[in-house]
Parts: sequence; structure tokens; C-alpha cells
Amino acid sequence: MYVVKYKAKKKIRAGSFSEAMRMGSEIYHHLKSVIKSHFGLDAIAVGDEGGFAPNILNNKDGLSLIVTAIEKAGYTGKVEIGIDVAASEFYREGKYHLDFKNPNSDNTAWLSGQELVNLYHEFIKEFPVTSIEDLFDQDDWNGWNSFAATANIQIVADDLTVTNPIRI
Repeated sequence: MYVVKYKAKKKIRAGSFSEAMRMGSEIYHHLKSVIKSHFGLDAIAVGDEGGFAPNILNNKDGLSLIVTAIEKAGYTGKVEIGIDVAASEFYREGKYHLDFKNPNSDNTAWLSGQELVNLYHEFIKEFPVTSIEDLFDQDDWNGWNSFAATANIQIVADDLTVTNPIRI
């Protein structure tokens, strides 16, 4: 089952651009190693943008893999995680279908906007997440407002504004 519905990005505290690139590259290669050791050789194939898609059971497992790679690279406390959720891609009938790639998924498990807010807060509490992009559908104003009122991290609203210049 494929569950990860976001791309994770790393925010790096480095002295220079070249140092940040080196750190990011080292973490990427450690992530490849971590994924290979947990899921085998087939799991380290990459997509068009260079991302991995291991067969993990839930989103927290994906973040745990990234944190493990950061630790193995020796950069704990120096690297933060940013998530590009692209939530509009799995927004159906006013709810968020986290297991949308599974044709047999149970629609009673879909999350409301508030339940997704709570899930993001769990991520922030458990992992060094400091930025989330496109965390709700562009028309889910309640979700956007609820999270903005309760979160103390960077919120990036790419789809919210880029698809409709009137909203800018």
C-alpha cells in the first residue's frame, strides 16, 4: 500500500550555499540507504523529480525515515523538514482521502479538515517540521484558517494563490 501523499523537503542551517548542498546530498544518500535496508533494492527507484516512494504504511513512517537519514548523516538539530502536501490532489467530497491510491480504501476513514489540522500538529510535535505547503484544498477555508490560527510554523499557500490571481 502506498500512503505518502507529500514531498518532504529539508531546511538546512548551513554557513554557505555549498555547505547546504553538501548536507542535503549526504542526507539524500543516507535516506537511500535507510530505505534500501528497510524495504529492499526495488524501493530505491526514483521518480522524475528524484524522490523515493517506498511502500510505507503511514505518513509518520515516511517522516521517521527522513529523520533517521538526518541522524545518520550527523545533522540532527541542523536540518528541519518542510512538507509539500499537495492536499488538493486527495480532497474528495469535502474530506481528505489519505489513501487515495488504494482502490479498496474505506471512505469512512477520510479526514475532515479539522482532523487533518490535528494530524499536522502531530507531525510538528513529533518531527522537526517547520514548513508545510499546500496543506489543504484551495477551497477549504476552514482548514486554512484553523491551522493558521493554531500553528507556529511557515505556511506556504502555493495552490491557494497561484491558481487564482484574485486571491492574491
